Amino acid sequence: MLPVGAPARMESILEHSYESAAALVGCATGPLSDHLGSFVGTLIRQHYVPAVVYVKALHAFAFDGWLARQHVALSDLTEAHVVRFQRRRRRGGRIRVETKHAERCNVVHVLRYLRTIGACPAAPRIGTPASDRAADYEQYLRNQQGLTASSIERYAGIAREFLAQRFGCGGVDLNALRAIDVIEFVRLQAERLQPPGAKCVTDAMRSFLRYAQFRGEVTRELVAAVPAVAAWTTTPQLPKAISPEHAQLAIDSCDLGTANGLRDRAVLLILARLGLRAHEIIALQLDDCDWDRGHLRVHGKGGHVGVLPIPVDVGQAIAAYLKHGRPLSEDRHLFLRSKAPIRGLLPGGGAVGSIVRDALKRAKVDAPHRGSHQFRHALAVRMLQGGASLAEIGEVLRHRSPQSSSIYAKVDIEALRRLALPWPGGAQ
Repeated sequence: MLPVGAPARMESILEHSYESAAALVGCATGPLSDHLGSFVGTLIRQHYVPAVVYVKALHAFAFDGWLARQHVALSDLTEAHVVRFQRRRRRGGRIRVETKHAERCNVVHVLRYLRTIGACPAAPRIGTPASDRAADYEQYLRNQQGLTASSIERYAGIAREFLAQRFGCGGVDLNALRAIDVIEFVRLQAERLQPPGAKCVTDAMRSFLRYAQFRGEVTRELVAAVPAVAAWTTTPQLPKAISPEHAQLAIDSCDLGTANGLRDRAVLLILARLGLRAHEIIALQLDDCDWDRGHLRVHGKGGHVGVLPIPVDVGQAIAAYLKHGRPLSEDRHLFLRSKAPIRGLLPGGGAVGSIVRDALKRAKVDAPHRGSHQFRHALAVRMLQGGASLAEIGEVLRHRSPQSSSIYAKVDIEALRRLALPWPGGAQ
């Protein structure tokens, strides 16, 4: 059923197509009418299927008509109007819960789009003083420190939790912090976390307190009060590397007749041949592929940019994805989602991790580890066994510290046996 106020000629449009969605919003006369056409155009460019675009246009048209009848100006639009819109009296009585939920999601989608283009006021910022201060710190990390998105998220979350624990919902006065506040927070966190997680907490606390020191709100002594957590760096765990046979089975499991298969094979080959981290693959842009020189530009940790040669099979896999698998999109990320909205893979390691887990499942590989980092470790192990030095491994993996590469010295057991000294007084 068409919304109240829809022109009679709209009733003749039965096919849910891009054209019918555009025609529908073209008949809008309310406060949203100037922007609904571009909204539908954005949905089409993001590769939403015609039926979904039509339903979103239908709800947007209804919302526009309701706003006009309520005499709501675009400059006054807020979430409260979405709530009132859903509470309106409808023709035909009650509607299904699923339909009402879809209507709300689609109207919120319109509101979010209008805010993105600056057509209506931004959402009001609602939060506690603790969350506001953590947000300021997050902005500082993003603008000044050049950390990865995942590190920024972790550090800001830890700072938010610390401030909420110390100040609750009240005002935040960093001058009131004492060493015992910092020590107690770290102690409680360390009780529930493994050593690597606890070390992340101490790193985040030092970073936040240095930020506060930079602002003149705490002293150097408070920064020094952050306790150290034993992470046993002298005896690191053995790298969790996937075997070459299992890695090849995962790569070969990709269906090259589908767009997803072409994308996943390219991602897996980059993991196996170049050892990129998950977030580095997600950050790759189309312009990072220098086809003339055969180089790939990699955006690593801390804003560092490196250049790696593109192996032949990796280049062929990327080219096949670009030619036959990558959707048309204005997004410049090299690898895109396969479902609307079409855009780059979501930040974090989840997207690449899912590609790895699905490939291992297809290949029926019962690997003890499911993450993408095992391919990076496998590359280092192969290089070591092929005669590469630790310095060369660190250069390929873009390690900033030689200690990061030293863990692979424990992998080549045969080489270590040759270095072992005979036991004093033992049998010859």
